[in-house]
Amino acid sequence: MSDSTDLKPISVLIVCLGNICRSPMGEAVMQHIAKQNGLPVEVDSAGTGAYHIGEDPDDRTVDTCKKHGVPIDHLARAVTLSDFTEFDYILASDKQNLSNLQRKAPENSTATVALFGSFGDGKPIADPYYGGIDGFEKSYEQCVAYSEAFFKSIYGEDAIKPSSETTSSG
Repeated sequence: MSDSTDLKPISVLIVCLGNICRSPMGEAVMQHIAKQNGLPVEVDSAGTGAYHIGEDPDDRTVDTCKKHGVPIDHLARAVTLSDFTEFDYILASDKQNLSNLQRKAPENSTATVALFGSFGDGKPIADPYYGGIDGFEKSYEQCVAYSEAFFKSIYGEDAIKPSSETTSSG
């Protein structure tokens, strides 16, 4: 891999419905992996719905990130039209949010809009909101896998250190 100062900076917006579970977790995980690997990436998250604007992430999202040593600090916001020109990539957590984003995208959109899971097994990240902590763990595992696959697709297979540790032992 070339020196990280030679890598093209990119910006990524991760999107779910309310911006309190999946997308802030995806933002935190992606930012954490980028930092660990010296990748020049700006990450944010938003929701296609405006249900929770200004709220902290769900406690279970925060607890799951903390359990794995991933810092998380976000206040919910809704996707704006300017996001489609300010971000290089807009990654949706599931097909319904992808459809909503594609419908909302203005004609002058410059962002690549895709399913987050398309950088991996192609699966959506199921909304864990109405379930237990296991759903949040599954979301976390998907966010890690999809973030690593995304970075490899952008920066090459060597972008992610083989021993990249996204969990904390203590």
